[in-house]
Amino acid sequence: MATAAGRIIDDAVVRKQAKPGGRLLDRAFALAFKGLVYPQIWEDPVVDMAGLAIAPGMRVVCIASGSCNALSYLTADPASITAVDLNRAHVALGRLKIAAIRHLPNYERFHRFFVQADHKENRPIYDRLIAPHLDPESRHYWEARDFTGRRRIGHFTRGIYRQGLLGGFIGLAHLAARIYGVDLGRVLEASTLEDQRRVFEDELAPIFDKRFIRWLTDHPASLFGLGIPPAQYKVLAGDRRMAEVLKQRLEKLACDFAVADNYFAWQAFGRGYDRSETAPLPPYLQRANWELMQERADRLEVRHENLTAFLGRQDAASQDRYLLLDAQDWMDDAQLGALWHQITRTARPGARVLFRTAAEPSLLPGRLDPAVLSRWRYREETSADLTRRDRSSIYGGVHLYEFAG
Repeated sequence: MATAAGRIIDDAVVRKQAKPGGRLLDRAFALAFKGLVYPQIWEDPVVDMAGLAIAPGMRVVCIASGSCNALSYLTADPASITAVDLNRAHVALGRLKIAAIRHLPNYERFHRFFVQADHKENRPIYDRLIAPHLDPESRHYWEARDFTGRRRIGHFTRGIYRQGLLGGFIGLAHLAARIYGVDLGRVLEASTLEDQRRVFEDELAPIFDKRFIRWLTDHPASLFGLGIPPAQYKVLAGDRRMAEVLKQRLEKLACDFAVADNYFAWQAFGRGYDRSETAPLPPYLQRANWELMQERADRLEVRHENLTAFLGRQDAASQDRYLLLDAQDWMDDAQLGALWHQITRTARPGARVLFRTAAEPSLLPGRLDPAVLSRWRYREETSADLTRRDRSSIYGGVHLYEFAG
């Protein structure tokens, strides 16, 4: 019998109207998604904060994923942030980060745990300083055994960013590149954007023209490791072969932003964060924000819950900012309509919603009830600018809507 935690993911992922083969793929993805997927979130929090203009006193609602962004939003001084997620592993990770911020004695220990994330002392530090302050469910998750028979907290002694569905996918990508004689880490050795482009064009780009890679990426299951369900795969591919789409997205990641300022490039091409003193890091991991994080960590709550259900229990006109990640790409029209009904009901004057899509255009026109959509103003120019600036480079579009009342 499916658990409640399992059903919450199945309800979000399995398309009721899909053909039997499509539903089978959806269920396979749902099974994969029930474990740790994103050790690090793959949306740029600097872009998020630029678009949302979070101000002191605001109430923010977001999807948690790895909680990197939810924690980073604390630097903007909101009154509260509620981060919800369907995945209990993501919830446990977010709560682990909050407990570490509250109870680790200094930034150096925090850096060792979440930036280096592979130090042998991290496990005893967890046992002594973090575990006693975790809720029972999160503590059980980290202290339970994974499929290898080792405690999950041991991920932080072996490199957490090499774990989970995404970490495994990136590892396989590095292995495939090596088979073709390519070292993806060469991008990180480039000292200029021109050098980065040369490495991409000479070494990385040709991989996507290999017959096996093109065949492999034609199958939706090949991108489960990126957290892309079958429904989103179709949107992402459009009328092109997936290898061409992936090549285009990787080109932006490898060529459009200096690696010295792009921790997403380090995660993709180095399988972890740069450890130098001047390393690019998410705001919540930066030394300059350590005291702010300690002061404000209590403002963030991470909940294992469906976003629409959570909003359904909130007061009317009670929220200021909404971060939806790419979750709407997974939704059918009924789910999309139910979500936006609750967003509109709970939105304060001037509220903003930011989300990403696999394809470039916003998915709301033609799918959302015009009576609901008409109450929101699409910030087209700002959305295009945010899309250009998004350093993760995975998504086709970043979209910003403002409540018109």
